[in-house]
Amino acid sequence: MRMVGFDANQAFERAMAWEDAGGGNAARHCAGVALNALGHFTEAAQRLEALAASMPDDTPPDVVAEILSHAGLSWQQAGESQRAFTVQSAALDLAPGDPALLVDRAASLFALNNYWEAIDDLNAASAANRDDPEILVFRASAYRHVDALDLALEDANRALSLAPDHPEGLLERGILRRLTGDIDGARADWLTLITLHEGRPAADVARRNLERMDLKAGG
Repeated sequence: MRMVGFDANQAFERAMAWEDAGGGNAARHCAGVALNALGHFTEAAQRLEALAASMPDDTPPDVVAEILSHAGLSWQQAGESQRAFTVQSAALDLAPGDPALLVDRAASLFALNNYWEAIDDLNAASAANRDDPEILVFRASAYRHVDALDLALEDANRALSLAPDHPEGLLERGILRRLTGDIDGARADWLTLITLHEGRPAADVARRNLERMDLKAGG
């Protein structure tokens, strides 16, 4: 598992050798995670989901939930949000209230345009981790998609009070400020983001937003 982060190919080969040597379900779990790291998302998801289904009845629920959580992330990365949601729901049946699983399922719901349901999961996750800026920024975006801009701004402001340089937080608050007519505030957030995080995806989006805003103002 540690090797996956720096040499996924070698991790997969070692996992397969371990399975051949009798490593069993632990080796298969490692192989599935390595396949995900290599970009073989569908195969990884299928292997991990099958592994979870094949675990002995006396397996601790949190172990099966962890395998299902990995399968769900693989389905997400494969673009199969409905499959991800189904697997993540099964994982939450085994590990009710797990904040990381709730956030993962919220991402699947968000991708399926089920924003209020995503907000429900994020509310539950936030109840367990009230000071997590990632959850707050994610929920701000979900609120924006249902036009609850006041609630969205409240979450974005709270996230940035906890992590002032948070790139997605600066991007999201800039979007919300633009939508509520605070053009100077939007510009300030996006310029800060570009200055602090040049080259990151959020900074690239901020730059494009600034260009469009300036073009509209000039036209």
